[in-house]
Amino acid sequence: MFPGAYTAIVTAFDSAGQVDYDRMRALIDLQVEAGMDGIVPVGTTGESPTVSTEEHNRIIEVAVETARGRIKVIAGTGANSTAEALELTRHAQQAGADGTLQVTPYYNKPSQEGLYRHFSTIADLGLPVILYNVPGRSAREIEVETIVRLSRHSNIVAVKEAAGSVERVSQILRRCDILVLSGDDSLTLPMMVCGAKGVISVASNVVPAAVAEMVHSALDGRWEEARQIHRRYYPLFSDLFLDTNPVPVKAAMALVGLIPAVYRLPLCETTDSVRAKLTEDLKELGLL
Repeated sequence: MFPGAYTAIVTAFDSAGQVDYDRMRALIDLQVEAGMDGIVPVGTTGESPTVSTEEHNRIIEVAVETARGRIKVIAGTGANSTAEALELTRHAQQAGADGTLQVTPYYNKPSQEGLYRHFSTIADLGLPVILYNVPGRSAREIEVETIVRLSRHSNIVAVKEAAGSVERVSQILRRCDILVLSGDDSLTLPMMVCGAKGVISVASNVVPAAVAEMVHSALDGRWEEARQIHRRYYPLFSDLFLDTNPVPVKAAMALVGLIPAVYRLPLCETTDSVRAKLTEDLKELGLL
């Protein structure tokens, strides 16, 4: 249902720290023009932990309104509380989102049975679910066996793999029929070689056309073209994670004039050394 290149789009704030919905609309239009297949608002990169429920819901509404069916909108509506995830997902469904990205509940460290029940309960709402495996943030991995069980639910259609493991892609696809999307830009191509069908990308906030072309080349079997793009953009793919996401990507976007580098605490600006490395990468790519 969701093969292709998706942008985990940032949440733009104005100088006063308020959500800048006009700038959000402009960023979404850029993604459409670049050939991306969809966007994922208010995920990790969208700073979902620091926006209010009202802001969260409005960002999704604006994303759907701006996309206007031109690209898909996969709403980040996960939470560490199943009740909260259900509330956010119902709103996204009513707003017209095409699907939902459901992060592994964080901090409370549920068992695998708890994870199975959590994701299944949300999938029962009817909105297509992409599971989000990111143990580095959530302190819990969705074990392969649990993904196998969840794949039998008709509304659980994909998994975003952000555990840094290409091997897991092979393990998952060997065991069940579910679409896998990379959650790490630097591993997108290696994961696609193993059978993944795309990416939910951070880098595409800065270089959407390149990410779209790399993924579509791989999907079409034009592997040498995909490899060339991967090699050219690999330094940026890697350096966007020199600091906590989305701090570096917002810094890079600020350098090229897309947004101001504004965050909400506890996130704050990156170091001079990281900014210098990003500047070097962007100059090498001809973006500065």
